[in-house]
Amino acid sequence: MSQKNVEERPGQLDSAVSQAAAGTESALEIRDTELDDGSAGQGHGPGDGPHVPAGQDGSTNRGLGIAAILKRLLLFARPFWNKMILAVLLAIVGAALTVIGPHFLERITNEIEAGLASTIDLVEVRRLIIISVIILVLSFIASYMQARLMVDATQKTSQNLRSSLNKKIDGMPLAYFDKTSHGDTLSRVSNDVDTLSQTLNSAVSSVITGVATLLGASLMMFITEWRMALAGMFAAALGFILSLFIMKHSQKYFVLRQRELGALNGMIEETYSGHSVVRVYNAERSARHEFHNRNEALYNTSWKADFLGGLMNPVMMFVGNLGYVVVCVVGAILVINGTIPIGVIVSFMIYIRMFTNPLTSIAQAATGFQNATAAGTRVFELIDEEEMPDESDKPADVPAVRGHVSFDHVKFGYDPDKTIIHDFSAEVYPGQKVAIVGPTGAGKTTMVNLLMRFYEIDSGEIRIDGVPTSSMRRENVDALFGMVLQDTWMFKGTMRENLVYRTEGVTQEGLDAVVEEVGLKEFIKQLPDGYETVMEEDGALSAGQKQLVTIARAMLADDPLLILDEATSSIDTRTEQLVQKSLDTLTAGRTSFVIAHRLSTIRDADIIFVMRDGDIVETGKHTELLAKGGFYSDLYNSQFDPAE
Repeated sequence: MSQKNVEERPGQLDSAVSQAAAGTESALEIRDTELDDGSAGQGHGPGDGPHVPAGQDGSTNRGLGIAAILKRLLLFARPFWNKMILAVLLAIVGAALTVIGPHFLERITNEIEAGLASTIDLVEVRRLIIISVIILVLSFIASYMQARLMVDATQKTSQNLRSSLNKKIDGMPLAYFDKTSHGDTLSRVSNDVDTLSQTLNSAVSSVITGVATLLGASLMMFITEWRMALAGMFAAALGFILSLFIMKHSQKYFVLRQRELGALNGMIEETYSGHSVVRVYNAERSARHEFHNRNEALYNTSWKADFLGGLMNPVMMFVGNLGYVVVCVVGAILVINGTIPIGVIVSFMIYIRMFTNPLTSIAQAATGFQNATAAGTRVFELIDEEEMPDESDKPADVPAVRGHVSFDHVKFGYDPDKTIIHDFSAEVYPGQKVAIVGPTGAGKTTMVNLLMRFYEIDSGEIRIDGVPTSSMRRENVDALFGMVLQDTWMFKGTMRENLVYRTEGVTQEGLDAVVEEVGLKEFIKQLPDGYETVMEEDGALSAGQKQLVTIARAMLADDPLLILDEATSSIDTRTEQLVQKSLDTLTAGRTSFVIAHRLSTIRDADIIFVMRDGDIVETGKHTELLAKGGFYSDLYNSQFDPAE
């Protein structure tokens, strides 16, 4: 995404703020209706169509499966495969050293038992103890290195995954954000990726070490005493089968939990971004009711997921204790019969622990994998969403333009079955100030969105200096336009950074001149640190002051084409007169598109496009259109006395 595109899109992407007043009100009305029929919790959000909460958009609740998730995660981990392979080898070495240790403990026990009848060979006992300690130290070093390598590899894989999601969102069409809850998208990028990261960091290491230890312990048990090995492993197998049964029935609840979490986040983000509307319309009750429903749904799925997942640990503890009992009984019988020495029982007590502990770790990791499967399904659903077409084959340079804009039989609809712009044709010549007026829903803002390629037209063509915008890269189209939106946007940073944003080469003198021209000079003087005062997105600035900042930002950017979408809507009448002069300076020599409901602000426009139901119904200057006595005259006279 181009730097300018970053600036323009927040007004589109961050609809939770920019559309709160329009969307939240309708959402609350829907929720109040739903409360009457008991269907609360299925509310709609802002946007052109119904908001579909996570898990209710027609997608299935079944996950991709742990094998598919791990396969795709391994693709992200490709640059770190060498570290992962070395970690696996070190895990095998560490496990091998660990399972060898009890063999020497068995020999120490046997030496002591044999020496009870005569003399204990302390030299041999000391030698065996030293070997055991060395084995334990080497096992610790191998395990430490394995954990270090795996943590490094998994965290960098998570970093790659986040980078891919960030790039993916940059390449997503705005239509996706119109129909998808922003809170749900944020939940995928934050909560779900964090869940995957935690699983990679802990569960994967546990499984690698556990499997290696499990295999090593099994081998050593069979080498030491095959009858006791069979008895102990039979008891463990019962617990493992029970764990698989639990996993099979708990997986669906882990998937549902992630989806309910995304739905709850979406509802919270929507409600609190429009908090003032909720207060004004006394909708706290319905908002609390919906929150309660979603919170209850999340509680129910989380309780079932955690309860079934939590059964793993007590089941495996039972298996471990059962294994001790079986080994002791079978071992005691074999010792009484003189088949084995007592040292075998001592070593087997450790082997059984080595055999059952990895099963416990693997069972716990399985719970983590269930979370990862649910989270991974949602993450990869986002990654698999259709992106905007690749434009790398188009010219990379931003063209120099004069500002001749042509609309040639443009047709468009947000929904393929519902056309909004029917057959829009117009010519705008370099340096003209074009006003686009019409009632709400006429298609004014839609035309601007199409001009900047925020959406692709269904048919027809838009050309700048004879070059179709469809043949230009989106970021190059964006680079041609400055924009002042009705919905202002500021980020956390200094006032200077908010004013200059991504415009390079701005001098202090140029900044001061623009600030004075838009009427911000006195306000900035009152700030504690002047231009260096850190501003918050929702800080102490009024709506009018924020709009002045965005106007100054556009003036500093000095782009050849300009879009003003209700640029003075949040400014009082006195300030509007001052800003209007600044806007006249800003639009001088630039092709400008002005969307305005206050028709007094566009009297001096070179040409006025009057839109109704997606079509231009009248064109001309202000005085000409008034003289016609048509639709424009009706709009104007509805705001002003005809005597004016």
